[in-house]
Amino acid sequence: MIKSLEKVADTTIQFSAPVRTNSPELQQLFDHIALGASERDRDRILPFDVVELIRRSRLGALRIPVAEGGGGSTARELFEVVIKLGDADPNVAHIVRNHFSVTERILRSERTERNRRWLKEVVDGAIIGLASTELEVKRAGGGQVVNTKLTPDGDGYRLNGTKYYSTGSLYADLIFVRVLVPDGTTAFILIPTNRDGIELIDDWDGFGQRLTGTGTTNFTNVRVERSEVFFETDTDKDNLPYNIIPQLFLTAINAGIIRSVLRDATNLVHKRPRTFYHAVSEQAADDPILQQTVGQIAANAFAAEAIVLAAADGLDRLPAAKAQGEEAETAVALETSLKAAKAKLIVDDLALRSATLLFEVGGASTTKKSSNFDRHWRNARTLSSHNPNHFKARAIGDYEINGTPLPQRGFF
Repeated sequence: MIKSLEKVADTTIQFSAPVRTNSPELQQLFDHIALGASERDRDRILPFDVVELIRRSRLGALRIPVAEGGGGSTARELFEVVIKLGDADPNVAHIVRNHFSVTERILRSERTERNRRWLKEVVDGAIIGLASTELEVKRAGGGQVVNTKLTPDGDGYRLNGTKYYSTGSLYADLIFVRVLVPDGTTAFILIPTNRDGIELIDDWDGFGQRLTGTGTTNFTNVRVERSEVFFETDTDKDNLPYNIIPQLFLTAINAGIIRSVLRDATNLVHKRPRTFYHAVSEQAADDPILQQTVGQIAANAFAAEAIVLAAADGLDRLPAAKAQGEEAETAVALETSLKAAKAKLIVDDLALRSATLLFEVGGASTTKKSSNFDRHWRNARTLSSHNPNHFKARAIGDYEINGTPLPQRGFF
């Protein structure tokens, strides 16, 4: 049975404007989110209340410069936050993935009056969702838009079509939509989710990441103003590998899951009233085999976080590279995309192995549905399925052997 919480949870967290990466309020927010994460996942309770807390905290403005009212964080600091949020609740972290991806795209664009207005809405707490994927496209991640179209309507447009896998949009204030414009090219629009004619459907039925709102979005005769058209896509520029954040975001969530597994494994050892039949010690906490297993999970968590942050450092080099010209910027972006791809291969594997090791710590009793420890593997497996690893590994190998550049569209 699907439940939704209609009011913000009772909490004493008082947020500054906006919350900063090193603030005690941010850790309080993570702690609060973590408290109900397992129950929400087990009983499919949609986290509207948690998203409202994120909205109030203005966490979504982390990357917006301080001079424009944001948190002014670096890319590395953003991904430190993503790992912590993935530790608290990977569903919630996934919900805001597209928000940060779209915000980054606006930040990289010229500061027009329209873009400043959108950034101001984010500073004020607005959450952005995404509607881009269409099932008619023969290749996932492809640029062709099949049926979501803008047609002229007076001094604006009307939007009709259907999108799938609209992660986060169920909870969002604004939705970023890839559309076909009348001249046959593509563009993006950014419009409120509560506009007449928009239908957000919670029909995602995956076994993991079940609360992300990754459902269908229908647009029926939706009014779109000319000022809401983001830009017409320049094919060459669109192929530049700047879209690294969405993929690294998923990898960072998996790194957070390993931290959560470590916490559950440690708690399991401390709470065990008895140990295994063949154990060499009376107390579970003194058992060298359990110590070794938990130690391995801890090492996995450390490695995963270090790998994600090393890849994120490349994103912080992009502004300086851009100042040197397009060639320098592209070279840094390609190098960073390669690091992000390598990070995914390793962190995904560490997350799945760590989620399995948890059951070696607790034994058969940990498989009870009430414990919901299987959520770690289910969620990590679902996240890992975005851009399957064998395609990543092949592309990396082709680069290392033949110097073939990584695919630039749909690879991240």
